[in-house]
Amino acid sequence: MAEKTVSTNKKAGFDYHLLRRVEAGISLMGTEIKSIREGSVSIREAYVRPINGELWLVGAHIAKYAPAAGTNHEPTRDRKLLLHKRQIRDLEHEATTAGATIVPTRLYLKNGLAKLEIALARGKRKYDKRQVIAKREAERRMQQAMRRRS
Repeated sequence: MAEKTVSTNKKAGFDYHLLRRVEAGISLMGTEIKSIREGSVSIREAYVRPINGELWLVGAHIAKYAPAAGTNHEPTRDRKLLLHKRQIRDLEHEATTAGATIVPTRLYLKNGLAKLEIALARGKRKYDKRQVIAKREAERRMQQAMRRRS
């Protein structure tokens, strides 16, 4: 099982408490998968929205594939996520009742297929973010002190 990470959403881990992660397939056009294999994709501003019992990836940018001149795709079109009905129902229920949201965290290639790791997430408060920054800075200072000491 060869996995190659194409794009990550580091901001999601900073802005949200990631509660549960799920692997989803993506319904793509031919030029989109070629562009993903080149690494021309961004999921930073993307989010997942449930519509009519399906999950849709909204706001992801997959750049146009240059060699496909006339038959190219729309870079920011909505893309359907492929999950089992039970998974969709559970995620949709938890997102609506628990006040959570569904965010994409990582886009990767697995055995030649594009997969998206999505997470059920709850937004962090401002003080939570400050605690994360303070903890990171304290660890950085400790590492620097250890390097100077040795």
